[in-house]
Amino acid sequence: MYRFSRTLVHRVAFGIILAALAHSARAGEFDLSGLPDYVPQQRVSGVIRNYGFAFGGLLKIWEDGFRKYHPDVTFQDTLPTSDAAFAALVTGVTDLAPDGGEPAITELLSFFEVYGYHATDITVASGTYDVEGRSPGIVVYVHPDNPLTGLTLRQLDGIFGAERNGALRGFKWDLKAARGPQGNIRTWGELGLKGEWADQPIHTYGHAPSGTTRFFQLRVLHNSDKWNPNYRGYVETGSKMIDDDDRAEQRGGVQYMLKEELLNDRYGIAWTIVPQAAKVPGPKPIALAVDSGGPYVVPSRATFQDRTYPLVRNLYFYLNRRPATAVDPKLREFLRYILSREGQEAIVANGNYLPLPADVAAAQRARLD
Repeated sequence: MYRFSRTLVHRVAFGIILAALAHSARAGEFDLSGLPDYVPQQRVSGVIRNYGFAFGGLLKIWEDGFRKYHPDVTFQDTLPTSDAAFAALVTGVTDLAPDGGEPAITELLSFFEVYGYHATDITVASGTYDVEGRSPGIVVYVHPDNPLTGLTLRQLDGIFGAERNGALRGFKWDLKAARGPQGNIRTWGELGLKGEWADQPIHTYGHAPSGTTRFFQLRVLHNSDKWNPNYRGYVETGSKMIDDDDRAEQRGGVQYMLKEELLNDRYGIAWTIVPQAAKVPGPKPIALAVDSGGPYVVPSRATFQDRTYPLVRNLYFYLNRRPATAVDPKLREFLRYILSREGQEAIVANGNYLPLPADVAAAQRARLD
């Protein structure tokens, strides 16, 4: 075991006191008491290269906090976008690849073909509930007249998906993900609605291809790309994905869809993100459950943070860890710091993302051993 200097011990103790005070000041918003204080297991030094996403300034806050414990560590950051993270990991120009989403199949394949094993992912925070551009989770909406109150993920698959002979698990074709047309849900009566609703067809709306759509496919459609034939896709209003010829009306945008399509379609259902939906009053959010046993959870900032709501997104660090080998000590200490109380309190202070519940953070820390 490494023997720490008295100066380092004092620094750690002082950091614990400050963290406790900070936690107390913010306890009214999030209870992070189940998270452990960061205590270094060894002193580390050297350069940590980060290539990818800056997490809205959060990465720099984590780096500054970590260097209070490990002043001999320096960071070399290249942070253009999440889209650059996996490519940097594949080509070996980074130690850590901070990323606001899940990798595409081409990214998974390229890493595996170069190294012969999979990249390691460590979840370090939850995506936002309502902050634009910060990996928002997905919320399902219906017309305000619709009496429906809750859906399971399997029902969402039946509504938005289609029969399939398999689906991707990573880059493997998984036959266990197959389902027949009997799993399709095409009328509101199939969801238990009565009277005038029973025979009415379900009209589906959502996002066009994007990282958010990839998450929906992964979490709801078992990573299938088979959609309900009536599915209509839109891009985020105000985003770079709006076509130059559509800048005035943004008819291809999600907010247009919610206002002009869903609110005028009593038999419609749409999935999107709160930062877009919050600008269009009227659509009714639906509680979701993992399965029919419940619980059915209403989307909110609190249920996103405690992750009882089933469609919360993750923020990741990806790293190149050969199977059955230890994580580089300086990377392990940095990720342990992020997954500690101090690291998660930095998320609260930054305000862009949501901290992890204690059990989720503990599971991620265990993956570093």
